[in-house]
Amino acid sequence: MKTKLLILLLINAVFMILPLASQETEEKKNDEFSFSSNRTEAVLARGKEHTLLQGNAVIITSNKEIRADRIDIYGKDFDYAICEGDITVIDSENDTSLTCRNLRYDRKTEIIIVEGYSEMEDRKNELITKSGYIEDRSEEEFTILQIGVRILKISDGEEMSCRSEYAGYDRKENILELTGMPRVYWKGDNYAASRIIINLDTDEIKLEGNVSGSITSE
Repeated sequence: MKTKLLILLLINAVFMILPLASQETEEKKNDEFSFSSNRTEAVLARGKEHTLLQGNAVIITSNKEIRADRIDIYGKDFDYAICEGDITVIDSENDTSLTCRNLRYDRKTEIIIVEGYSEMEDRKNELITKSGYIEDRSEEEFTILQIGVRILKISDGEEMSCRSEYAGYDRKENILELTGMPRVYWKGDNYAASRIIINLDTDEIKLEGNVSGSITSE
């Protein structure tokens, strides 16, 4: 009787451990991080720990690959990175790529900030953006674009061209919101308003406040 009871307790223990083991494996998978470069310098002073990668510097997480001439990674678990030079970011989860000259990356929040000219390509929505500032919030699937924003979208062989000083790109809902003297050129027509909202799935354009435009009839 005692033997049977012991076996039952062991079986229960195994079934309790399995979900925990699975959870730990998933957490490790999500927390994947590696780096490489031609030259690496490590500063181990307490409170000032950081690792400097120079020459073909690369950091890889579970969903991103960042390449640059120079990358400074720091923080307790290498949570932060400052990148400089010719930078390319490949986001496999959102199927986007980003090129720029300087970049800050927070691995905990999955936020990328670029102050300066950048270009981003969203292959899923056939979208290309250019701006002087970008804040990409990967976990929220939301991107903020500012300063001389230019957006080009290809839809059924037709080009939609957008200009503004600010753009909010909601990848979850596929909605693009433009403010700051926004203007959209689409199929020979052009639209201007205080605020322009574009549904990227349907190509529907909504204009709000001080609306103007011109339409070319076929």
